[in-house]
Amino acid sequence: MLGGHVVKTGLSPLIIDLLHRGVVTHVAMNGSAAIHDYEIARFGATSEDVASGLRDGTFGMAEETGREMNAAFVDGMKSEHGMGEALGRALAARDDLAHSELSILLAAQTVGRPTTVHAAVGAEIIHQHPTASGAAVGDTSHRDFRRLAAALLPLDGGGVVLNLGSAVIMPEVFLKALTIARNLNDGRPQDFVSVDLDMQRHYRPRMNVVQRPTMHSGKGYEITGHHEIMVPLLVWAVIDAIEGRSKPS
Repeated sequence: MLGGHVVKTGLSPLIIDLLHRGVVTHVAMNGSAAIHDYEIARFGATSEDVASGLRDGTFGMAEETGREMNAAFVDGMKSEHGMGEALGRALAARDDLAHSELSILLAAQTVGRPTTVHAAVGAEIIHQHPTASGAAVGDTSHRDFRRLAAALLPLDGGGVVLNLGSAVIMPEVFLKALTIARNLNDGRPQDFVSVDLDMQRHYRPRMNVVQRPTMHSGKGYEITGHHEIMVPLLVWAVIDAIEGRSKPS
């Protein structure tokens, strides 16, 4: 589960590497992560000065980002695709991407891994755009919510769920998706590892990712530190273990 800052600080290649290795089996991201991913792939840059843009009303008013992403959602609604798949397909259909190799959405589409995007209406800059369709946003993101719930069962008996940098949206979405999965599967998944990795500790990730889901089985961890340091260390440790270089102490 990804928050926007993980993508914004240039860590996408690490997630993409784990996708290609088959370590990451599902990527779920909030709306800001999807926007940063799309802009980096499409235009080669993302982010802006929020304070100055807010002062004169230009913050988040980029024409191309809003128009193209909202068009992808409308197409996704018509084709019964989720928001993540709709964006991945939209990127794959273009031949003018600035940095296709840096897109998690596109990489997941290429290797056949599901990517779901979980939007909060009114929380993303693209909802300011005149082409924004509440119907399309709701339809595609709700479809992704159901897909996330369906994807959680393999956690049962030793899977790992990571929350990287989402303080509110993904912890809330995960808790509801988990209860759906358990409701439909006789209380499973159980006995998995959950991890919240962020720059500072927040209430919702602690309760909804680390503590509540593993209260009766499994184990939850909070790892606190800058994404630019902690995520590379985590990925290095995983790859090191996979390739057999780690020796028992």
